[in-house]
Amino acid sequence: MSAERGDARIVRAYRDHRPYLIDLAFRMLGDIGAAEDAVQDAFTRLLSADVSEIEDERGWLIVVTSRLCLDRIRSARSRRESAHDASEIEFVAPPAQGRLADPADRVTFDDGVSLALLVVLQRLSPAERVVFVLHDIFRMPFSAVGETVGRTEPACRQLAKRARQKIAEGQQGIRFDVASAEHRLVTEKFIAACATGDLDGLLAVLAPDAWGDVDLGPGVPPLGVVHGAEAVAGNLLRFWGPEAVLVSHPIAGQPALLGFRGRDLAGVLVFGMRGDLIQSVHVIGDPRKLSILGLQLSAPA
Repeated sequence: MSAERGDARIVRAYRDHRPYLIDLAFRMLGDIGAAEDAVQDAFTRLLSADVSEIEDERGWLIVVTSRLCLDRIRSARSRRESAHDASEIEFVAPPAQGRLADPADRVTFDDGVSLALLVVLQRLSPAERVVFVLHDIFRMPFSAVGETVGRTEPACRQLAKRARQKIAEGQQGIRFDVASAEHRLVTEKFIAACATGDLDGLLAVLAPDAWGDVDLGPGVPPLGVVHGAEAVAGNLLRFWGPEAVLVSHPIAGQPALLGFRGRDLAGVLVFGMRGDLIQSVHVIGDPRKLSILGLQLSAPA
């Protein structure tokens, strides 16, 4: 294979797979900056690899990104355990409301928006976390998961079982939502379309009569409801196009995305579904609510 064809494959892989890989890495690491760095590292390794020997760039990148995340998780845990007794770091509760500037700002979402991702980050061993994210969230078969973490398929099944048990035991009122396969596919297509500015791709996942609205918080005049798939898609690409980074995070059983700009949480997009199409897009942009989510996301894993 010529160097130009190899370079073209890498450019195409970057365009097609980077949004998915960032989503994957974020679910493991819980930090958008660390997720972007891990994915960038994976593509750097792809640049130095012999692309002609790689049949499936997406599969190769998933394995490399997952292993890089696993290394980061292990490294972070090792650093914490060298500084603290392990019993002190087994579970870190979400930030206390008292950390907020004003009692009036103690705004919460429903129970599902306490970011149950924290449970995954803080209660699972590195291998359990990676296996759980790859299999239970991203629906990868255990055979592929085993290749990533260097374990046998039965061992991965056992790791996933232990992960589910730990999450169930530690929920304490926090619900961890695993998106259905249909919702997972829709959010993947939505993220890919926004990341590439693909209007047709976005229209393909929106119901023709879709509508959208934005919650900017008290004191901000409402922008009104936007009706129709084309108008909704246009607004989405204007605010959540290639300059933004979107990652999936189900909220109270509904598919939803966290939207980042410059590695800062800028909004939460919550979808209402009708079959396999997005009927509504509710964007939460209230700074008070986002500050709570931001504090939870920045809590040490």
